Amino acid sequence: MSRCRLQLFVILIFLSFVSVQAQTHVSVPLGDPVYHILELAELRGLCSPLPTAKPYSRSVILTAINEILSSDEGRRFGRLGESERRILENTKVRYSNAAEGFNLSRGVYQFKRKTVSGAGDFSAALGVKHETLFSGALYTGEDTDFYWGTENWLSVYFNGDLGSHFSYQFLVSGGIMRSPREELGKYNTYYAKYSNRNAVDLAHQNERIITYSEPLAYFPYTYKKRWDTIWSFQQVDASGMISWPQSNSLGYSMMPEMGGAFLGDHITYRIGRIDREWGAMSNGNSLVFNSAAQPFLAFEATATPFSWLNFSALTGVLEYNNTGGITVSSASNQNAFSQGMVEVNIKNYVHVDFGSSVIWPKRFELGYLFPLADNFFYQNNIGDFDNLAFFGNIKGQYPGIANLWFSLFLDEINPESGIFKMDRAMFAYQAGTTVPLPIPALSFGSLTLSYTKIEPYVYTHPKQFVPWYGDTPMEQAYTNNGKGLGYYLPPNSDELKLRFEAMPEINTRVNVQYQMIRHGADFGPHAVDGSSYLSELDPEGRSDKAVLKKFFLEDGAYQWLHIIKVGAEYSFPIKGATPFTVFGEAGVVISYFTDIAGDANSGSAFSYSVVDTDVYPKSTGFILTLGIRIFP
Repeated sequence: MSRCRLQLFVILIFLSFVSVQAQTHVSVPLGDPVYHILELAELRGLCSPLPTAKPYSRSVILTAINEILSSDEGRRFGRLGESERRILENTKVRYSNAAEGFNLSRGVYQFKRKTVSGAGDFSAALGVKHETLFSGALYTGEDTDFYWGTENWLSVYFNGDLGSHFSYQFLVSGGIMRSPREELGKYNTYYAKYSNRNAVDLAHQNERIITYSEPLAYFPYTYKKRWDTIWSFQQVDASGMISWPQSNSLGYSMMPEMGGAFLGDHITYRIGRIDREWGAMSNGNSLVFNSAAQPFLAFEATATPFSWLNFSALTGVLEYNNTGGITVSSASNQNAFSQGMVEVNIKNYVHVDFGSSVIWPKRFELGYLFPLADNFFYQNNIGDFDNLAFFGNIKGQYPGIANLWFSLFLDEINPESGIFKMDRAMFAYQAGTTVPLPIPALSFGSLTLSYTKIEPYVYTHPKQFVPWYGDTPMEQAYTNNGKGLGYYLPPNSDELKLRFEAMPEINTRVNVQYQMIRHGADFGPHAVDGSSYLSELDPEGRSDKAVLKKFFLEDGAYQWLHIIKVGAEYSFPIKGATPFTVFGEAGVVISYFTDIAGDANSGSAFSYSVVDTDVYPKSTGFILTLGIRIFP
């Protein structure tokens, strides 16, 4: 038998023994509007609490939607309106099986094969989708400047099911993008007066790094890299790889995953390179593992032994940020990431979760790979070579009325040195509330108010020599591919956010948002230590050194941002599918700096006032983003 015939025979034998439904356990991307629907349904008591380890699979989402639709209509608060029922039914259609053959309204070709035993089907789907957006920003101040950016991505995916317990998906994308930004200046990884001569070892060396602005054509802290590797238009080869699409550039991305469930869906599992969010009390608000983080390949699993109890664990390999070439940049970025989380729910009234996460230089470390081993206690058994953190959330709510939550991320702390006094008190916290809006014309309407505070040096970590990497100190900041794994704001920041969101029509979403963000300057003569992911905390004198005292807003220059924006999207339906969606966002960004009269990082507090200089200027930006998704 020839080799080709043997391969064909093996494939046919394989297909004859598998059974499925279409893409049952493939994850639903985090930006899908169904996550807002599920968040509001839980708040209104229409479905049981879901795990906060996201994304969810299609099967989990369909189960939740069926529960919502069958919920008691006689409840006093939170009952579904007619428009909301239509939205839910339409969502079920979107996640239902595509008809066999070519489906023009979904941009997919579906294939099914009956098994010999009749136990089910083997299914596979080949599809395409595309997204194009253009964003422009006009800044006024001492000078008037205009910046524009674009994202154009064509994606091809292949997915399906192999039996009732296993699904797969492979998605590859190619794109043309542009996202200009400015070089603002230099920043000290320690602080300006830190002396390398006093360093405890060669790993603790002060470095001057380049600081860049946020992408200028987009709203601050919203731009997310979609590429794995990019090239400039002028040079498309290995030596032409670049770190940022300052001008028109080419790039690609691969997002594979495999996952499934067993024991009556009490255990779900997945391995893949996808976007995730864990421990968020409201979508996009996680302090420990935020949806703004860059994707990386990881294995994860969630066990639900009882309806009120969830265990989740994840381990994956982090990716480097290409700032100095494919070899130099990766040499000190050889890290893995593990996280474990326990969740307890008292019906829809109280939610509590807690857990730990760890950044660890790659090696075959069984304890971090084993989900039942606590990261904190395990690190004490193997030595202090890793970056460990704790987190927890508590939320109380009255279904249909409102909820109130408090979140904590604990990096490092010594209560003896004063929780709010020294830089070594490295923690972030958040308090918030969401109120459902009982207005029939605003289906799944909500209003969310939150305050987030990220102390200096949170998410950072000093470079460290580890035994298995010789004389190259490892970066161990709480980052992946140069972006934070936690909240989307950098260290030494706070934010007040008010967001309204609703779905007034079956295929329409609208939102209005206000943010006040304050962040310590990471450039210029009054840069504040601990304000960058690349900051490193002085290993000596952490409990009493004057320079390591923190005075938010009173120890240097701080940028203040007031952001007001409105957004909307509309999906055009055809036979239950949405062949294309148009979306847009518009708003204003008011930026200015405050500064102090004394020296920055002096260990003393000074009064601050608004300034307007060449280094720390005032500006007002008007931003507009428009786009279209085909076969979203």
